[in-house]
Amino acid sequence: MAPPPPLQANVTPLPDTNTAPIAVVNQRLPWRHTFISLRVRNFRIFAMGHFIAVIALWMQRIAQDWLVLELSGSVTAVGITVALQFLPSLFLGPWAGMMADRFAKRRILMLCQSVAAGLAAILAVLALTQRIEVWHVYAIALALGLVTVLDQPARQVFVNELVGPLYLRNAISVNSTTFQLGGLIGPAAAGLLLTAVGAGWAFAANAVACCSTVAMLLTLRKDELHISAPVPKRKGMLREGLNYALSKPTIYWPWLMAGFVAVFAMSLPVLLAAFADHVYDVGAGGYGLLNALVALGALAGAITSARRRELRLRSVMLGAGMYGLMLCLAALAPSMVWFGAAMVLAGFWCLMFLTAANQLVQISSNMAVRGRVMSLYIMVLIGGQAIGGPMIGWLAEHVDPQTAILFSGGVPALAAATVAVVLARRGELMLKVDLKDRRRLVRIVRKGSGQEARDPGGRGSAGAGGLRPPRTSSRERLRRPAGRAGTPAPAAGTAAHPD
Repeated sequence: MAPPPPLQANVTPLPDTNTAPIAVVNQRLPWRHTFISLRVRNFRIFAMGHFIAVIALWMQRIAQDWLVLELSGSVTAVGITVALQFLPSLFLGPWAGMMADRFAKRRILMLCQSVAAGLAAILAVLALTQRIEVWHVYAIALALGLVTVLDQPARQVFVNELVGPLYLRNAISVNSTTFQLGGLIGPAAAGLLLTAVGAGWAFAANAVACCSTVAMLLTLRKDELHISAPVPKRKGMLREGLNYALSKPTIYWPWLMAGFVAVFAMSLPVLLAAFADHVYDVGAGGYGLLNALVALGALAGAITSARRRELRLRSVMLGAGMYGLMLCLAALAPSMVWFGAAMVLAGFWCLMFLTAANQLVQISSNMAVRGRVMSLYIMVLIGGQAIGGPMIGWLAEHVDPQTAILFSGGVPALAAATVAVVLARRGELMLKVDLKDRRRLVRIVRKGSGQEARDPGGRGSAGAGGLRPPRTSSRERLRRPAGRAGTPAPAAGTAAHPD
């Protein structure tokens, strides 16, 4: 396969410092370049290995949750399993980000996947020998959480080392697409395995997949990696990363929304287990089907996000709000058919929110602190599920699943609407309805003018991430120097004109 095409002359050159934020491309790619980052050999190998690993990981997650439900008969116990798996991220996330900035990401990933393979193998042996108990699953879920807390920030930053800054945005979307495609296949396969042979073989499949990921990492060409210099250890590294993130609205507003979504709306497998067992009585196969429907919608969201032209705060708020609204609508579904349709839409908007927030945080971060910034973001996103899992599980078990999912979606939807109003007031923005423009009936404009507005909060810097740059001609882009605040954004993960 041919290497990625070079940038054309009308694209502002990338800054030559690894501390400059990566700015935003606002041109739409041709359909044939929707996944252009796969033309990079190392990333293509990584994506294939990641796809296999994600299928197996989803199989283990579904099998693990259903096994706990069978052994205990309690939805709350399923929530506790989720909490134990995500609890380490809540307390150790910043430390893991510091490790990702200081050490080789590839080695960290190999170590984490090797340990994960061992844990999955232990779970498989216990399940296949019929000796497994709930506390076994709890212990291994906690141990796997300790692995995940180190794996996730390193994996996020390693994507940049695979493709470089030019294709970073597209690579993030490809990763999301891979994860959701695996999430579409994995739950369905887990449902079949649970019905046919039990949970043990799903755990065994994940152990093999983790070993294949290690093998994949060994085949990458080191000379083609965009390795950034490790950050030397010094005092105040964690505080430095936190202060940096809080100084950028395009980082802390997505953080805030990620917190609401994580605590209240990311424990969807817990809710689906309750609906499959207590509401629709469809068993393990139905539980796998519901998870597959969520993944189907998320896959469509991942493909849509890969073609998103601009990163804006309003995209983050819209995604979070619509995801919450879809969960509220699911609470009113009269049958499993309508509930499944709501899950497809919920999966779509959940993924639109997650990719928008992830991309905006990454692209707003300097390379020198990106590991710490991403670890704090993951701490909020994953650690929040450690709080929300038992809470939502308790509501589903002791009140009813419909009330639980209504509460789960209503809080993020209300939070997104509130933040949107705050940002609109700060930027003096308003909605304008133009019935003459069929393609854009509703636009966000500044008060007192008909001009379309940029997102508030970014304070005018293209590098701040997610602001919509003004439309300029190719000649103007050529004359304007790179890296200066307020200039049109250079490429960030996708080439503006790849041909």
